[in-house]
Amino acid sequence: ASEAEMIDIRRHKMGMVFQHFALLPHLTVLDNVAFPLDVQGLGRAEREDRARKMIALVGLAGREGAFPRQLSGGQQQRVGIARSLAVEPELWFLDEPFSALDPLIRREMQDEFIRLQSVLKKTIVFITHDFDEAIRLADRIAIMKDGAIVQEGTPEDIVLSPATDYVREFTRAVPRAKVVKVATAMRAPEGAAPATVVGARSTVAEAAPLFMDGTEVIGVTGPDGETIGHLHRADVVALMLGG
Repeated sequence: ASEAEMIDIRRHKMGMVFQHFALLPHLTVLDNVAFPLDVQGLGRAEREDRARKMIALVGLAGREGAFPRQLSGGQQQRVGIARSLAVEPELWFLDEPFSALDPLIRREMQDEFIRLQSVLKKTIVFITHDFDEAIRLADRIAIMKDGAIVQEGTPEDIVLSPATDYVREFTRAVPRAKVVKVATAMRAPEGAAPATVVGARSTVAEAAPLFMDGTEVIGVTGPDGETIGHLHRADVVALMLGG
């Protein structure tokens, strides 16, 4: 693509969120979110209407007139997210968006990211150096070394079947129960249907608390709510203890 074509792609088809927010300090929340629409040449009424919708989407309705200095770090990043979504991008690109936040706010923003993706269903490229963050947020992960992708796959694939020594070392400390899906650990259903159920796409770590009351077997449900297998306490314990 030519330079002009790349500029057009960045302006109209990509939304970007940066590590250090990159908000314009002299503009209000509303004007920061509307800024890329101004660059696109949209009229004031249309760009402000779209900006207000994005501000509400990220939970900042009522703060449209605030300046960045009046917001917390998490709120500033929400403004950055709203701004990136205002252009209605085909591709959402996030470059270590939460790494500058403290751990509690970072977790909250990860939850917000998951919520937004469930609503928007965008194609997302999320850059992070935190593998725990990657396995929590990603459907698929690409691990890079020296500028080249050395392995790409689901979190489960990468942790259980590392392609290189580098990937093996990179994932060595990751608890297997955090990435192994219930669908992988379940057995074929047998006997009466258990009262307690868990979705097949949940991780074993997410299912583990369901056994705290002494339950030995729980049902595993597919996307339509049908029982497709059983998850046994013994298998969960083995995975938890095995790292």
